[in-house]
Amino acid sequence: MRIQDSLCIALDGSDRQWILATAAKLADQAGWFKIGLEAFVGHGPGLVTEVAELGPKIFLDLKLHDIPATVERAAANCAACGAAMLTVHAGGGREMLEAAVQGAHSGPQAEPSRVVAVTVLTSLDMQALGELGVERSLQELVLGWADVARCAGVSGVVASAHEASSLRNSYGPDFLIVTPGIRPAAAAADDQRRVVTPAAALAAGADLLVVGRPITRAPDPVEAAQRILGEMSEAV
Repeated sequence: MRIQDSLCIALDGSDRQWILATAAKLADQAGWFKIGLEAFVGHGPGLVTEVAELGPKIFLDLKLHDIPATVERAAANCAACGAAMLTVHAGGGREMLEAAVQGAHSGPQAEPSRVVAVTVLTSLDMQALGELGVERSLQELVLGWADVARCAGVSGVVASAHEASSLRNSYGPDFLIVTPGIRPAAAAADDQRRVVTPAAALAAGADLLVVGRPITRAPDPVEAAQRILGEMSEAV
């Protein structure tokens, strides 16, 4: 597998022309592009289809969280517009997660879309969780929700690299671990609280690293992507 297949570049923005131009510039640097809530709300399924034509697979990160019937239909729509992978919130419970998998697999696409469950956002820490009334530790919460997700048939989870090692040890090599909050050693954390370097994330057991601003907002995005790929290669 190419090291690029373990890199997902997040196209986080509202400007359609910027998204398309950035994607075209970086299409050879990554195996995946992430389209998130901001871009999707602004431009809809057509943007997913257009970016997918550039080559990299599309990770549609909408974090679906609703009643099972609604999530099933929404997941089917995500798959139909070209998403190879989509997110749901693990906190929606087993029935909702099972419905998401069923919806993602119901479309006409030859290869069913993968569903990954978001455990704890990398923008949250124990103080933030405490304010929400959550008393379990971060690791306990992530592993508990990951277990529910695995039993529901999802392909894997979105989790910080701080929990990746425990997840890998618990669920083995076939459980997909998608890791956001990736920052090169010299980069700012921005609004992320639990960040790690690319090499550390892969060494911890992550399969797919999601990187946004350190690449897309760099003076030279291609050079920034290549530096991150170089850091990733150190861990492989």
